[in-house]
Amino acid sequence: MGNDLIKDFVDKKTLDSMAVVLKSEKTDEIKKCAVKISELFCASDEYKNILDSKDDEKKLISSFNNNLLLLIQKTWVEKNDEALKAEVQYQLEDFCKRVNAGKYASSFSQFFNILETVVYLMFGSQSKQKDFDEYTLRIDPEFGIFWWYVKSLPVDAKWSEDKCRVLILLGMYFLANY
Repeated sequence: MGNDLIKDFVDKKTLDSMAVVLKSEKTDEIKKCAVKISELFCASDEYKNILDSKDDEKKLISSFNNNLLLLIQKTWVEKNDEALKAEVQYQLEDFCKRVNAGKYASSFSQFFNILETVVYLMFGSQSKQKDFDEYTLRIDPEFGIFWWYVKSLPVDAKWSEDKCRVLILLGMYFLANY
């Protein structure tokens, strides 16, 4: 996504926080910056509580699962995408089991695969276009900012369990409340 357009939606401090998140390996620094990013989703206090409470984390995983499952089930798709819809539901179930067990690092790329598939089911071939990032910002700025967040993270990152947890929970928070 062109940084010029995102600057119309995201302030410099938040953009700087994203840069720190991508480079840092210090858990406290990552958490602080992720909380700053969570302000984009009107979530800073609630998200901080989730990071600090296993009970709140479990509730978030459940809400994420329920909301995303509902979104998948309610999305109308072409007949040839029905199998993809069933597959992503299976992947979602597996993913939630894994993160409930605290396996965030090994689930990191799976999270992005699920998101890519769900977004494809929602937007169809438009989601594969080069300008999709800009398109999302224009039609639904809140979702567009979330998509900027997702696309800013490297899918194949080999980060610590803590860093992956913080970043996945932030993505889950948005989708649990979308």
